[in-house]
Amino acid sequence: MASSIRLISSRCLSAAAPRAARTGGGALASSLSGGAGAPSRRPLHPSAATSFAATSPNDCARTSVRHQSSSAADAKPKVKAPPMVYISGEEMTHYATQLLLKRWIEPYFDTSSWETYDLSCKSRDDTDDRVLADAVEAGKRVGAIFKEPTITPSAIQVQEMGLKKAWGSPNGAMRRGWNGVTISRDTIHIEGIQLGYKNQVLFERHAVGGEYAAGWNEVGEGTLLTTYIPQDGGAPFVVDKRDLTDKHNVCVVYHNPYDNVRELAHLFFKRCLEHRVTPYIVTKKTVFKWQEGFWVTMKQVFDDQYKDEFLKAGLLDRSGGELQHLISDAATMQLIRWTDGGFGMAAHNYDGDMLTDQIAQVHRSPGFITSNLVGVSDDGSTLIKEFEASHGTVTDLWLDHLAGKETSLNPLGLVEALLGAMVHAAKLEAEAKPAGSEAHKALAHVDNFASTLRTALHNTFRYGQGTRDMCGPTGFTTEDFVAKVAWRLDRYLAQQEEDVAPPELKEEDLEVPKEKLAEFDQKAILKLFEKYDKSGEGKIDFKGFSRMMMKMGVAKKSK
Repeated sequence: MASSIRLISSRCLSAAAPRAARTGGGALASSLSGGAGAPSRRPLHPSAATSFAATSPNDCARTSVRHQSSSAADAKPKVKAPPMVYISGEEMTHYATQLLLKRWIEPYFDTSSWETYDLSCKSRDDTDDRVLADAVEAGKRVGAIFKEPTITPSAIQVQEMGLKKAWGSPNGAMRRGWNGVTISRDTIHIEGIQLGYKNQVLFERHAVGGEYAAGWNEVGEGTLLTTYIPQDGGAPFVVDKRDLTDKHNVCVVYHNPYDNVRELAHLFFKRCLEHRVTPYIVTKKTVFKWQEGFWVTMKQVFDDQYKDEFLKAGLLDRSGGELQHLISDAATMQLIRWTDGGFGMAAHNYDGDMLTDQIAQVHRSPGFITSNLVGVSDDGSTLIKEFEASHGTVTDLWLDHLAGKETSLNPLGLVEALLGAMVHAAKLEAEAKPAGSEAHKALAHVDNFASTLRTALHNTFRYGQGTRDMCGPTGFTTEDFVAKVAWRLDRYLAQQEEDVAPPELKEEDLEVPKEKLAEFDQKAILKLFEKYDKSGEGKIDFKGFSRMMMKMGVAKKSK
């Protein structure tokens, strides 16, 4: 019998309470189990372990659990989850992710092969950011990564948390360490519920270059020289020279690396074909002349290798039969107008960041957008993928949670990221093993589980039992929504299993005596059969059979 576990509102026991020692990836690993002595989730990397004796706001989350009955999943053997890197964050999204791990994942999977790294501000501070370097190295080695939202501390937060310094965003180190090519951001859809775009929208954002890695300084009057020194020993030359006449200037220098734009193009066009959407390339090349190379490379790859396939699929009908370029200003307008969806865009790093934020607003919120960093191994043989929600740590709900108030966080983006990482981990393991191996069985199991969890999650929304961003004031709290989906997931998975394998049903062919066969024109019968066997597979579907019966005049008529 499936269990129904109601999670009673959680309260912060003490904002200054010492952090209990954890051997799992989340502060709630034991508190969500309903009692002491519960098994820990998974071991943490040694570089992060020292942070767990420190005080953190995340320690305030304690949840009381009332078990109404035992879950059917508890009695079933767990499937060994393929190796994956799990990066934990903080605040409300960390709390919610630990809830859904405990209720949706751990009853069915043994996650002991996951490597966990704590990228909370406190952990990064305690390890002098060694934990970030270790997480990047592990992601490069394993190839499949899930990341909870993390905080990039402001100057005020540095003081509030007692940090040594304002640690930078970890994203840059990850993109460089994993040879980042693109950040894929796609709209999430729930059948039967209108969000923003009617059909899927894909976006590829160049993962490197631009303002994010810029060097800068504040200077006074003078001359600024930007000099290029060739690595091959060639003569240096000045890229730019400008005279600064203002007393107060900010000088910024950055570059756009274009070596991996061809890889971005292949990823983008393949995904557009898979999802049957029309591709567009976005730049500001009319003003920023240096962006011309991005468009030229994307267009060349498209024309040489993908145009014919897109034409055959009818995916260029809306764009005049060609790959279209959009100026970024025009793209912002089209994102508002093209609410039918069914298109994809690719752009530089900064433009992609801004435009995907706009897509999120049209499509209701960042919670309905995926965010996947795609990189490649050093030898180019393996895709490294990191999955995360496109939103932040949701500080406002975390503060409500700490104050003992009810919260209602929609975990859809978090779940899509976690499932994406699990499926990619299973694919990587299967690709390294021969067909028919346990790894291939595990991949099929993970695929089925991901599909079933999505169905349980989406149906919970469809039945009006969603979070308050979807269902208004009567919507479920964070904890009750997780519990409701867990109950539904357990039921759906139970329905897929049989205690005893069903018997194989087989109807024996009734032989017609040879003398009887001789009475009929077998060639004519075969010709008639082939007329209705449209697929040429030796089969006639019901529609074809019905048409044949009516044409022969032997179909029974309605009274």
